[in-house]
Amino acid sequence: MQNINEIEELIKLISKLPGLGPKSAKRIVLKLINNRDELVKPMANTLAKVYKNVIRCQSCGTLKSNSIGCNNCENINEKYNKICVVEDIADQWSIESSNIYKGYFHILGGTISSAGQRKEDLLINSLTERVVRDGIEEVIIATSATVEGQTTAYYIKDSLKKTNVNVTKLAQGLPVGGEIENLDDGTLFSAFKNRTGIKSSSD
Repeated sequence: MQNINEIEELIKLISKLPGLGPKSAKRIVLKLINNRDELVKPMANTLAKVYKNVIRCQSCGTLKSNSIGCNNCENINEKYNKICVVEDIADQWSIESSNIYKGYFHILGGTISSAGQRKEDLLINSLTERVVRDGIEEVIIATSATVEGQTTAYYIKDSLKKTNVNVTKLAQGLPVGGEIENLDDGTLFSAFKNRTGIKSSSD
């Protein structure tokens, strides 16, 4: 029964991944078991390395290896004057794959919400530090068009007041309630091209 329990445990874990349920998880587990030398062993080794070495950069919020510097906020090959602020890594990857935007990213790790997300966890203070340190001219807020996303955008705008940096937000093409990672390239292009200034919550 031990082997069966191990399989069931693996199915439960895989079914927790986005877009997967028990049926899909079972198919994946069978594929893994039937190809243990080609898939399971190298996957286990890679997962162990990721668990040990990959961390969140405390300056910009992206993922990095703890053995090297951050390619996002410590890029010595290219210097930009823009930072795009997104909620999570998936948003960064979606924008990067579209080749629409060239600049730095700042990953908040969530939004200000009723779920108890602390403002301190969103790395907004480090965003202000990056703007001043790197001579940033524009901060593009690319949070989702949800109540939480817009609340976070206003808070960021207010937090950046003393820096005098130009703060803009994504515009046309971003549907109400839409999340960045689910938008197609055409919609993202329109949203970036037509970005506008953002008023503070007190305006």
